[in-house]
Amino acid sequence: MRLTVLGFWGGYPTRNGGTSSYLLESEDDHLLIDAGSASLISLEEVLDPLDLDAVLISHYHYDHIADLGVLQFTHQLKKSEKQRSSLLSIYGHQEDQENFARLTMENVSLGKAYHEEDHLEIGPFEVTFMRTLHPVPCFAFRIKEKKTGKILVFTADSGYLEGFIPFAEDADVLLADTNFYEGTGNRQVHMSADEVGKIAAEAKVKKLILTHLPQEGNVEELKHQAAALYKDGEILIAKKHLIVDI
Repeated sequence: MRLTVLGFWGGYPTRNGGTSSYLLESEDDHLLIDAGSASLISLEEVLDPLDLDAVLISHYHYDHIADLGVLQFTHQLKKSEKQRSSLLSIYGHQEDQENFARLTMENVSLGKAYHEEDHLEIGPFEVTFMRTLHPVPCFAFRIKEKKTGKILVFTADSGYLEGFIPFAEDADVLLADTNFYEGTGNRQVHMSADEVGKIAAEAKVKKLILTHLPQEGNVEELKHQAAALYKDGEILIAKKHLIVDI
């Protein structure tokens, strides 16, 4: 299982980097997790967008779905070149019916609903869900590669919740919202580096990736702040086209 970071900033793109989007691959299967601003260009540099097998959306804030419409247009306008007959499956929650409806485009894509209690199979992956602490309905993902048992946990956007500790337990990789430096920010919206470090340590994850990064300040400080609590595994700071083999 391979994870490629396509976008990693929180809120808005800057300095040639986009907002939340990640490509998860298992052999020849390609799953896009969120589709933030500038993610389509970033994806195109590593994979033909027509080769995506599915898309999984955590919530409908623009920094997570800004490029979803143009991804659909890509499938619509380039489809004849590849002669793909199947619709692109886009998974999202139905607690925002207006945005969920946009996941379906005639002859292009089909919106498929997931629910908090689901155990969902998407190709080679098994996905379970956790509701996060955010101003709109948002869900974290625990994604297991069926063949190997390897596990990626993506917090999506969230303030700190104790529930992340059992949800991320023994994960091979924790991809965590780290939008605030220690001692700053609105903790009802996103997490800080020390909170993420606490989760990683108590969940005993093998690797921690800090993402949804703040545009201001020295992001290397986030790594140091998380490392003060998470001492037994590797910490990486997300960047464009960072590749992690899980």
